[in-house]
Amino acid sequence: MTETGLSPTMDLRERVIIVTGAAQGIGAAIATALAARGATIAIGDLQPADQIVEKISTAGGRASSGHCDVTSAESVAQFVNDTATRHGTITGLVNNAALFSAIKPTRFEDFDGSIYRAAYDVNVVGTIGMITAVTPIMRNNGYGKIVNIGSSSVLKGSTMLLPYVVSKGAVHAIARALARELGPDGIRINTVTPGLTLSDGVHNAGNVSAERITDDMRTRALAREQTPEDVTGAVAFLQSADSDFMTGQLVNVDGGSQLH
Repeated sequence: MTETGLSPTMDLRERVIIVTGAAQGIGAAIATALAARGATIAIGDLQPADQIVEKISTAGGRASSGHCDVTSAESVAQFVNDTATRHGTITGLVNNAALFSAIKPTRFEDFDGSIYRAAYDVNVVGTIGMITAVTPIMRNNGYGKIVNIGSSSVLKGSTMLLPYVVSKGAVHAIARALARELGPDGIRINTVTPGLTLSDGVHNAGNVSAERITDDMRTRALAREQTPEDVTGAVAFLQSADSDFMTGQLVNVDGGSQLH
């Protein structure tokens, strides 16, 4: 209880949460926001995340990082085991790692199976692999929170990026299918679907034109650009006890572009 007699909301103290792909962009914003609410954060990424760990630590939070290739079962197992050993347990997972920058806008008729397979390996197999690795720890605790980062492009039916849209559609399906399997173990799994977000990945990829960004913004009820920080509140809510009776749900965060 607080001094006002009210229970604090979205309190993440005593939580140990893995955030994948959090060396930059949306993942970094999520890791920082969860740490600010008291969570201990473990960042798993192909890239070093020292700057984000330092930022969290400087602000008084707790964080660690390690190499994690979500397409490799061995890498995932090692990272999850190291995290559990270092921090004592794992209570939460945010599946944020995704392949986007390598997918260039193209007509679906110009089919390239290798791009579909690459997107599937990271966005789908990587998500399932992380869930598989943390589930025994969460089952042992009798409690766990998993949040998959999907995409509102699936709801919108975005054009010219079919490998990405298809793979993110599968990510949405994962949460709905696993909610019933994991529910008896006290594990909740939900999906957050950001709109087109001006993250580092989008800026660096060069696969989204300025015109597309402007057109997307015009479709929103809240007609402005979306930033990584816009996604963090929904994720924090789904990682907190405030959402304990939610599972298998999709929370759309795109400024009202899709009124889902």
